[in-house]
Amino acid sequence: MIQARHHRSEHRPARSSGHRWTGPLPAGRRPAAIRRAAARRAAIRRTAVHRAAAGRAPARRRARLAAVAPVLPGLPVLSVLPVLPVLVVAVVVLVGVIGGAGVVWLPLLAAGPALAATTNGPRGVLCVGMLAGVLGVAQGLRDEVPGRELAAVLAALLAVTAASGLASALRGRRERVLAAVRSVAEAAQHALLKPVPDSVGPFQVAVRYSAAAAEARIGGDLYALVSTPHGVRLIVGDVRGKGLPAVGTAALVLGVFREAAYDEPDLLAVVGRIERSLARNLGPDDFVTAVVAGYPRPGRLEVINCGHAPPLLISASLDVAPVEPTHPAPPLGLRALSGESPRLQCLPFADGDQLLLYTDGVTEARDHAREFYPLAEGVARHVCEEPARTLTALHDELLTHVGGRLHDDAALLLLRRGTPPNPPPPTATTPEPVTDAA
Repeated sequence: MIQARHHRSEHRPARSSGHRWTGPLPAGRRPAAIRRAAARRAAIRRTAVHRAAAGRAPARRRARLAAVAPVLPGLPVLSVLPVLPVLVVAVVVLVGVIGGAGVVWLPLLAAGPALAATTNGPRGVLCVGMLAGVLGVAQGLRDEVPGRELAAVLAALLAVTAASGLASALRGRRERVLAAVRSVAEAAQHALLKPVPDSVGPFQVAVRYSAAAAEARIGGDLYALVSTPHGVRLIVGDVRGKGLPAVGTAALVLGVFREAAYDEPDLLAVVGRIERSLARNLGPDDFVTAVVAGYPRPGRLEVINCGHAPPLLISASLDVAPVEPTHPAPPLGLRALSGESPRLQCLPFADGDQLLLYTDGVTEARDHAREFYPLAEGVARHVCEEPARTLTALHDELLTHVGGRLHDDAALLLLRRGTPPNPPPPTATTPEPVTDAA
């Protein structure tokens, strides 16, 4: 029994665990297996590099790429960054060899580990520091630098390497925290500002949003569009202030709007519910400017402007005109102070017409000459029958106007009434011959 058991174990095939072979390899197949394993490792490394270049690298590496990419636009930044400190050390050594000044150039070797603190982790900083130390000793002995001066240079290099390694570790920790904050901000943005579909009912829709706090990705501007039994309804607003308090107020407004838009058949009642909720929850100096619009039936657009910038109405012939409120109303949250109530404004809205709603972060964006962005003129230049393309061109022009960075939250929502397809031409029918019954 024992011999049979051993006999079976000798012929039992070895098992594979994951991508690694745990059993013995025959002598003739071992080189081929090693080559296949090396090829798999190379493919994994190539996949990681491609993912990093496509923007799917870890947050720490993406942050370093974003910082250096504008400086080296034509180089593969992912592979150049870790090598930069080594190149700096090599340049210093080369200059020292050519110049022959000895101790004059040796202190510049500390630039290698100092730069590595911004491009590498603590291990990379240590390697660059060791390389600089070895090359510094070799160059010092070659140029016959006095031992006391060479020891002072090496001590300074050691101190810079230790400080750079600590700075690299702290930077990595901050980048990990920032990556976690960004992921939370993205989740909050998806929960607060839900993605708007490209088409809702008879409308084509496009949205562009940019938060002033680049790291947060969410701010005090708000928008929502819902399809209800009472027609399509939407809101675009701007909360006073910035930061987390503004985000909380925006969440409150959007929550009440989405609930009331389904329940209230009258658009004024929707605004009234938002006003009452804000009166209970906001401070005396807080308010929200907003435009609430509805499309209860074909050809009729209802607009209520509560202290917000007037929307732009774009006709089917691409003429642009602001929708000024006939009866201006105070912002939401301040009705008790003014005693004025908002009124409903009805507009014709035919096939092919468009309505652009925006926040003051768009119209108050300034260039280097302190000139405001002319939104109406920009719309006239870029408007077309595709809302997404129109807003993409507007947003790009807006960023160019301000120099690439907005200083206030900006939201754009474009609504276009689609044109119904042409009915097919009637087909001519030939009458069937009538036969007399026998």
